[in-house]
Amino acid sequence: MNTTSTTIPRETARHVLWFFGQDGGYQPGSFTEHLLYALSFADMVNTAKIAEVYPDYAAAMVAAKLDPDGIANLQRIAGAEAPLGCKCGDSAGPFDLQGRCETCTESAA
Repeated sequence: MNTTSTTIPRETARHVLWFFGQDGGYQPGSFTEHLLYALSFADMVNTAKIAEVYPDYAAAMVAAKLDPDGIANLQRIAGAEAPLGCKCGDSAGPFDLQGRCETCTESAA
């Protein structure tokens, strides 16, 4: 599972932030809430399986759980800090964890 190139939409970032009780989050619907709950307990093998269908949620949860800057990066994506914008000028998103827009992320792959 490659979480560095997965684009995480603002809504996904906000849902994961809510799950961890962090600023910038808001509660998702019940299905997504249960998905986040499953991801919070999943080992890396099962996380990779879930990522095949929900790559953005898997990447966001892995970042929140394992990356020391994961929560801060998700807050940037969610817009809890200054508005996020890509170097190319795109400010609409979605953005990956490096702050690149979807178009720049795809061209970097």
